[in-house]
Amino acid sequence: MSRPSPGANRLSLNQITTKHWSLTEAVRGCVDAGIPAIGLWRDKVALTGVTKAAKLVRDAGLSVSTLCRGGFLTAEGPHARKDALADNLRAIEEAAELGTDTLVMVVGGLPEGSRDLAGARARVADRLAELAPHAGDLGVRLAIEPLHPMFCADRAVVSTLGQALDLAEAHPVEQVGVVVDSYHVWWDPDLERQIARAGSGASAAGGGGRIASYQVCDWTLPLPADALLGRGHVGDGSIDFEALTRMVTAAGYTGWIEVEIFNEQVWNAPGEQTLATLAERHLAHVVGS
Repeated sequence: MSRPSPGANRLSLNQITTKHWSLTEAVRGCVDAGIPAIGLWRDKVALTGVTKAAKLVRDAGLSVSTLCRGGFLTAEGPHARKDALADNLRAIEEAAELGTDTLVMVVGGLPEGSRDLAGARARVADRLAELAPHAGDLGVRLAIEPLHPMFCADRAVVSTLGQALDLAEAHPVEQVGVVVDSYHVWWDPDLERQIARAGSGASAAGGGGRIASYQVCDWTLPLPADALLGRGHVGDGSIDFEALTRMVTAAGYTGWIEVEIFNEQVWNAPGEQTLATLAERHLAHVVGS
């Protein structure tokens, strides 16, 4: 691939940021833009096939920062448990074949018709316990991603970094970690303490302690009708990336910094323009911090 753009040696494109690109187009875009890594999504990989996708990325000289996503562990009943475990075991194996050590886990919301939040969270803990040893055996870490509380009912009953760490710390650090996603955690008044907690034991974990991934995008207003699509380019919204990156760095994290944007306008822009913008903003607001 081409040499990384100045300041982009840790920059990764999360594939959803260029949603309308195929895997081949996203890989080519990263190469042309000098972005050295890509975060893959399972649905896009499935269209190509895992083995072919792994070769495509490897031949381009790119690293795979993460695979998204596993999780959705909250459904009730034995059949739901069996299906969730089977899908996550496949995801772990896909991650290993694709060459990433990080499987992002969006844990799931409340089952339809349920109000039992405590029960849903307990099922997440139980199912992580079943999956973590297999992940560790394959060199893959389950990276629990806390989501903003507005997604608690439908996407993730884990809403804070502290909750994610409570779950992760029940397992060896090489098996289960956490994702620090700027969009989901920036508001948390306990964030600095929890990031420092995540970084404890960083040297033993090879850097970053429990932090398995650092994902960035901005919180922009007004929120769209579909709140999931309210993410903007770094620098367009309310998040203090200088402070957040300083916290993550102080915790010992030296891994990939992945740009993950859900936004219709960004998706509809030319992909090359999107990559140029994210690289520019990375230099100005993340590396520059």
